Amino acid sequence: MLERRRAPARRRPTAGTTARVADSHGTGRRAYPESALAVLFRYVATPFSVLTGNRDFRRLFAAELVVFGSDWFVMVPLLVLLPELTGSGVWGALVLAADTGITALLLPFTGTLADRFDRRRIMIAANLAAVVAASLLFLVRSATTAPLALVAIGLIAVAKAFYSPAATAALPNVVDPEDLAAANAVSGSAWGTMTIVGASLGGVVSSAFGPYASFGVTVVCLLAGKLVTALIRRPLQAPRDAAEPPAHPWHAMIEALRYIGARPRIRALVTVKSAVGLGNGVLTVFPLLAGLYGVGALGAGLLFALRGAGALVGPLVMGPVLRRRAWLLPGLALSMSLYGLGYLGVALSPWFWLVATLVFVAHFAGGTNWVLSNYALQGEVPDRLRGRVFATDMMLATLAIAISQLGAAVFVDHVDERVILAGCALITLTYAIGWRIATRRLSLAGSESTVVTQHGG
Repeated sequence: MLERRRAPARRRPTAGTTARVADSHGTGRRAYPESALAVLFRYVATPFSVLTGNRDFRRLFAAELVVFGSDWFVMVPLLVLLPELTGSGVWGALVLAADTGITALLLPFTGTLADRFDRRRIMIAANLAAVVAASLLFLVRSATTAPLALVAIGLIAVAKAFYSPAATAALPNVVDPEDLAAANAVSGSAWGTMTIVGASLGGVVSSAFGPYASFGVTVVCLLAGKLVTALIRRPLQAPRDAAEPPAHPWHAMIEALRYIGARPRIRALVTVKSAVGLGNGVLTVFPLLAGLYGVGALGAGLLFALRGAGALVGPLVMGPVLRRRAWLLPGLALSMSLYGLGYLGVALSPWFWLVATLVFVAHFAGGTNWVLSNYALQGEVPDRLRGRVFATDMMLATLAIAISQLGAAVFVDHVDERVILAGCALITLTYAIGWRIATRRLSLAGSESTVVTQHGG
């Protein structure tokens, strides 16, 4: 493979231009279309090459690792602590629903801010707000103070609602266009990586030192995330027209919704994550499922860790799909279906080792679903709208998660855990079939990526 060298001021030829290379005899020069040169001298970015060759991307990725890891260092110990303090599984379900529901409600507004203001500052402020919120968890000591957990997680959810669209919209601005697919594979693995680390270590630290030690680690990690984000040097958004005044947030949201509504491919992509979201009520019964098999807090942590492992491995293994846009929509439908089938198997499994395996498979599919849809949207949506479109995308996904988890909370103390698992799995399967029928005439093959022009060549 040829080594690629970049000069800061150098621009690649645009489509339709020609370039000159020496002929096979060295006696003259021929003009070739740029597309022919692309075939002869094709650079294929890999996750490793992007991660090692781009300092600002490494920092953005590291900041995401810290934020996602902190999330699970809080959540796993808290989901074990609350049933111990209150004697009910409802509080755990309510915490999960608050985590996703509040984020969903705020995303339309926070997405407009990600398109109007400095995304780096938004991310730093969100990290600092999450530090304050996580500190409240040290006060959760009894059934009487259990509601403080909802307050703390609610405030953390507010911080995440500001952080997530800013970070996702910023990604195409810290990598070159040809590196975007590989960067998405890496970035998509951040959540899975730190779900493994956060869930596993959260369970271990909580078992060994108590949940409050995990909460302390969370505070330290969030402060580290703020520092890493501040070190990113590339601008995290494209330059705006200074003569054009920023739109009112409400008008900006309407503009984004009209943009989505007028484009069938965008509509398909912003609704695809909801399938896995509507099946996310399964997380509510993870601690109860671990108790059913007699594996306790460590077993619950293992299930959450395997969830993260699947979400980590899925995007990396399915990376080739990102480079074939014609495969994206069929791949999305397949990933939704596999998630549902995985949890249907969990509901029917008599052995914990099989449960653990199927949880990994389900989230292999779920992680693939998330990264495929993110990559497709980043290639379709211009930078000036990207924060709002991703906010809408995440709002629909998190709203679906919150609905699923609230539904599970209603039944968790009254029906067998396996019934909840099977119900969530069947909902995802039904959604996947309906989505594929509705999008069967659509294709992303040949669609123009807007990301290339935003990088100036």
